[in-house]
Amino acid sequence: MRIVFWIALGILLCLVLLSLSGNNFNVDQLFNAGKLKLIDTIRIQSHEKEIYVEQKHDLFTRETLADFEGFIKSGLKNRQAAGAAVAIVKDTSIIFLKGFGLREIGKPDSVNERTVFRIGSVSKSMTATLAATLVRDSLFQWDDLLINYLPDFRLKTESATKKLKLRHILSHTEGLPYHAYTIMVEKRTPTDTLIEYLKDLDLIAEPGKIYSYQNVGFSLIGKVMEKISNDHFENLLQKNLFGPLGMRDASASFEKISLNGNVAQPHFLTRPLSISDTYYSVAPAGGINASAQDMALWLKALLGNNPKVLPEKNLDQIFEPQVHAVMRNYYFRKWKPVRKSFYALGWRVITFTDGDSIIYHGGYVNNYRCEVAIDRKKKIGIAVLVNSPGMIADQAIPHFFKEYEYYLQLNEKLKNKSL
Repeated sequence: MRIVFWIALGILLCLVLLSLSGNNFNVDQLFNAGKLKLIDTIRIQSHEKEIYVEQKHDLFTRETLADFEGFIKSGLKNRQAAGAAVAIVKDTSIIFLKGFGLREIGKPDSVNERTVFRIGSVSKSMTATLAATLVRDSLFQWDDLLINYLPDFRLKTESATKKLKLRHILSHTEGLPYHAYTIMVEKRTPTDTLIEYLKDLDLIAEPGKIYSYQNVGFSLIGKVMEKISNDHFENLLQKNLFGPLGMRDASASFEKISLNGNVAQPHFLTRPLSISDTYYSVAPAGGINASAQDMALWLKALLGNNPKVLPEKNLDQIFEPQVHAVMRNYYFRKWKPVRKSFYALGWRVITFTDGDSIIYHGGYVNNYRCEVAIDRKKKIGIAVLVNSPGMIADQAIPHFFKEYEYYLQLNEKLKNKSL
């Protein structure tokens, strides 16, 4: 037994020396590998599935997460928002899932991983992934003409009407003026009325030529989905996305968020506001609600970890750049030089001069903010939910990736020194 003990001790000392020399071996990671925290059990179809958050990380991931947690806490301490929730996925694992601050200023309830927020225009990205499941099932194709499904729909010219494809709707290249009838959405004009009004607008280009952001126009994809499935948009989300992925808090209606007992109230800075029913009428563009736990499960699928729901081929399709689209977030450019930015199908694609790229979308509605980004090459994704607009949401994505890349580069330098 003593011989075995000394052999084991010798192996341990070797590993420690390797770790101290900067080699890729990490003793802490070795002994804590597989140590997971169970946070929930969900039911997918007839099977129960446990959700875990990985608790032990290599030094560099641990430092990145600690830095980012400090960033969120600092923002809340400086009264930039009442509360926030964060989900981070790396490779196949949820590595960070946490709520911060309060659901509502003046009340004791804290934000946790199951607290529901509105995600605003990140609904467009989620709708695109729903569309990908319909393409997966061969119910429609990206280059199908819209009038094949909505034969009464019209743009101002017959030529544009006959050219308009589903791809153009999801990439904001319908040829419509910027934010067509968005103000009327906020005035609660019925969506069908606004879609009818689109035929009266002068077009800025033929379909597929110019990026021009839309809410009413984007929502046409929801009408197509309802037509081919003979079902409501929210039911389709539940059947094809929320249910199969285990997103148990997600919904797409004012009624659902109003009935949920664990909801973050919107704020103007730290002054509570009421949840509005606006933009649920254009749910595919801005009416989805979700928790950080929902976003974590969605991120896992976006990183290719649930191919039965979202096959890699279909993910490649929705992430493929379609049109040049200017990136307006100043903090992305402050992080590192942007080469070009594009709009894909429900997603933005940002490329940098160093050859890297990220898939990204932001959302703002009713004073909620949501920011989501994934780096497919590095296999990491993050979602940030905040119940007030401001610097936390503005800076969160570039801050996280800047720190993550710093620690990755530091890790590489230490490994190279040990060779």
